[in-house]
Amino acid sequence: MKCETLDVWKRACKLSTEIYQAMRGCKDFGFKDQITRSGLSVASNIAEGVERKSSKEKRRFLDIALGSAAELKTQTYIGMKIDYIKREDGMKWTKELEELRRMINALSEGMHDS
Repeated sequence: MKCETLDVWKRACKLSTEIYQAMRGCKDFGFKDQITRSGLSVASNIAEGVERKSSKEKRRFLDIALGSAAELKTQTYIGMKIDYIKREDGMKWTKELEELRRMINALSEGMHDS
């Protein structure tokens, strides 16, 4: 299975791109670095997980992707509270993260050794 064929990977990449674009002008480089890294980590760990050989390794990386999604959701909420992220964008991202969480869980449950 190639990550490029998975909707969950495509959607995670799209979300990461949106976050990078939205945070482009943020002067708080620590926050900007952290939120863009966690967004990038979701898609990257999905890719790494599906490319692994053993089911155990696949699930481990998908579990990391879930953790990164939770981290990103937290940072999004904080970003909205401190006016770094427009509420409309943040609510859209948190909704997408919930969908991604469900999709990653389903993918993980369906993982078998290749």
